[in-house]
Amino acid sequence: MRSVALKTARRAGRRRSRRFTRRDLAVLVVLLGIPVLLDIVIIWGPTLASIGLSFTSWDGIGDIHWVGGENYRNLVDNYPPFWPAVRHNLLWLAFLGLIATPFGLLLAVLIDRGVRFSRFYQSTLYMPVVLSLAVVGFMAQLILGTDQGVVNTLLDNHENPIDWLGDSDLNIWMMMLAASWRHTGYVMILYLAGLKSVDPTLKEAAAIDGANARQTFFRVVFPTLRPVNVIVGVITVIESLRAFDIVYAVNKGRNGLELLSVLITDNVIGEASRIGFGSAIAVVLLAVSLGFIVTFLVQELRGARDR
Repeated sequence: MRSVALKTARRAGRRRSRRFTRRDLAVLVVLLGIPVLLDIVIIWGPTLASIGLSFTSWDGIGDIHWVGGENYRNLVDNYPPFWPAVRHNLLWLAFLGLIATPFGLLLAVLIDRGVRFSRFYQSTLYMPVVLSLAVVGFMAQLILGTDQGVVNTLLDNHENPIDWLGDSDLNIWMMMLAASWRHTGYVMILYLAGLKSVDPTLKEAAAIDGANARQTFFRVVFPTLRPVNVIVGVITVIESLRAFDIVYAVNKGRNGLELLSVLITDNVIGEASRIGFGSAIAVVLLAVSLGFIVTFLVQELRGARDR
């Protein structure tokens, strides 16, 4: 018995002391090293470079000159498009977060209840998600254009057409509606997947306790969707702050459609070539994005820990 125990201990020690072979290390390098390297080169490298360039003056060709916080002071005090762009970005966030996202949740709940032709509705509502925002912008031009737009044609406004895309009081709302058409389908699919994973016994227990459909959803079902809420919240913030394609496709982000992402493009690759100044705007957008996302994640993680 003692010899058997010794042999078993030796085998266990050999297993614990086993080292990775060259093949194992090669697999680890391919599966982990390459994605990490790409993440550093494509994401963190440009991010850190933008932060550094935001304190410089550089046109992309000549020498780089250190200017400290001058770019940020000019951005706040002497750059008129900045504050309208900030307001528009916050308006996009409020619109997508308070209107488009709840509407996507409503559609998911209705489809999850098994309405007739639910598969058809699900496919139709998800279809816009496969389109880029630039394509959605071109479609908005066809629908809302003043010359041969579908809406003005239906309203029979040939003599005095409504300038849906040129009027600065209207165009941003039209663009947010067009972007919500795409965003709603994405949110619907995420919540629909979450609703399918809810334990049916929870609903049955709530019904036995006398809860109606509304009480069951808000007090039983919705709290179990916390992981989905985190994902949807982060996606909504990202979608609202990076909205660039759709407004640039319509009128290059001008005349009431100014966004921070558009200002970055105009300064970095525009005729001015103020890369340092454009990098300062990019850092502001990064800080705003991280502020919303980190705050949201911290609140959700605290709620999950307190449960």
